[in-house]
Amino acid sequence: MRTICFVFASLVAWSQIVACTPARDAAENAVVLTEVARSDRQWTGIAISPDERIFVNYPRWSDDVPVSVGELSDDGTVMPYPNEEINRWREGADPGEHFVCVQSVVIDREGFLWILDPANPKFQGVIPGGAKLLKIDLGSKQIIQRVLFPESIAFPKSYLNDVRIDTQRQIAYITDSGVGAIVVVDLNTGASRRLLDEHFSTSSENITLNIGGKPWIRPDGIVPQVHADGLALDPEGQYLYYQALSGRNLYRIDTEWLRNAQYSAELVAGKVEHLQQSGASDGLLYGQDHRVYISALEENAVKAYRISDGQVEIVVKDEMLAWPDSFAAGPDGAIYVTTSQIHLWRQIKEPYKIFRIGPTH
Repeated sequence: MRTICFVFASLVAWSQIVACTPARDAAENAVVLTEVARSDRQWTGIAISPDERIFVNYPRWSDDVPVSVGELSDDGTVMPYPNEEINRWREGADPGEHFVCVQSVVIDREGFLWILDPANPKFQGVIPGGAKLLKIDLGSKQIIQRVLFPESIAFPKSYLNDVRIDTQRQIAYITDSGVGAIVVVDLNTGASRRLLDEHFSTSSENITLNIGGKPWIRPDGIVPQVHADGLALDPEGQYLYYQALSGRNLYRIDTEWLRNAQYSAELVAGKVEHLQQSGASDGLLYGQDHRVYISALEENAVKAYRISDGQVEIVVKDEMLAWPDSFAAGPDGAIYVTTSQIHLWRQIKEPYKIFRIGPTH
């Protein structure tokens, strides 16, 4: 993977960025933290294709977000993806045909790009007809599947946050961090259901996080309470791991209880397993080494939950990991993570960055 410093192109030139940081040792276990890219615009999600193409997304949390999804190019630019028009949403435009407020991008095991749009710009409420999940063929740049979520699934205060795809069973799992729940989508039919709705495992623990040495409090004095956020799915599609952002406990559930529509919500609610106190986290990822990676917000770190013995360990810790947000796995098994500096309320001190965690190569 090359190291990239870039500007945004096509729709708008956003900013020229200075030279990137070289790889360096970031932990006693010789794990290397390498800066891959940086931006002066806030991103959250990252996806890496089998041929090492990098895709990122920028949620519409302010008025100045002209590009929602982009691909990092070899010449140092970020190009709107899959085209400019779908990125041109504005009030009055068809929300079903444009990106309204994209939160996550994910590459599935078959190499398709999935884009999750909660359609809740600036957290002011879901735009009717805008909440959706799109599947894109990277070869043709064509949208080959579009799942629209009705108000019975994406509530007015919902914020569909993260997504994982079981390609074998054609099921998508989505967290709702606005109103705690897991949304389960049958990709064969497009039908979706809300489960674990306001369950303790998908709900905020009503705590104040301490990030960057300070309590995480909004400028208006309100303590944010964010519900189910990060997701991880094992390669067999058997277990779904998740936790609330405003919480410090990791949970999982056997997906059998989520996939079978004959099971009642009450039955499913009793099948949740509490795994470990993992610390506050935004993103999760099931790694090729059979560990669940955890973005440790309060510690400027990345942790891992070991499936083998249930213990949580530090993988890498560094002040540069300012609000580690979303993960993606590279073809070689290395882990990539974005930093979104959400705790700074856009008063950023450093550019938003992407880091690679793994051995040099």
